[in-house]
Amino acid sequence: MTGVRIHTTAILEPGVVIGPGSAVWDNVHIRHDTTLGDECIVGEKTHIAYGVRIGHRVKINSFVYICNAVTIEDGVMISAGTIFTNDRFPRATTPDLKHLRPSEPDDHTLPTLIKEGATIGAGCIIGNDLRIGRFAMIGMGSVVTKSVPDFHLAIGNPARSVGVVCRCGQLVCRFTDAVENSDCPACNRTYRISGTDVTEA
Repeated sequence: MTGVRIHTTAILEPGVVIGPGSAVWDNVHIRHDTTLGDECIVGEKTHIAYGVRIGHRVKINSFVYICNAVTIEDGVMISAGTIFTNDRFPRATTPDLKHLRPSEPDDHTLPTLIKEGATIGAGCIIGNDLRIGRFAMIGMGSVVTKSVPDFHLAIGNPARSVGVVCRCGQLVCRFTDAVENSDCPACNRTYRISGTDVTEA
């Protein structure tokens, strides 16, 4: 793995692919057949399950749990203590309590897609069978139970969209104050807003 930094305490199972320039810090565990792109950072004590796909220049902070069926595109930030889920109605055992249910993916395993440039704040819980849009931002401590559109700021439990965020991360406006063409106060990019539909101008 050319140009990859892996702490001596990290566990990488067979079939893990890590792109050049990436760093994996102490006590990280990455399960088999997971792919991590170029120039990524995986913070200490993070667990990434098997078969996860992670793009380039992704920052994953400490104590993050990423389960099977999660796909993370380029340029995403996942802040400390975030937990992903993939089973809406989990049980440990069969109904008669006599056998553990297998951990392999099955019909109950539902996917989650994190689109490019999105940010997930510290301490979030991310549900399954949903999509977090391009450059969306999830406020710290939020519980995401449904998809979040591109460029939306979503906060709370359950998380609800309250405004528009720019590519640069600055709040453009709250939906209650939105006008059709709104400029980012930090970088002057313009966004077209129609109701809660947000597109780049």
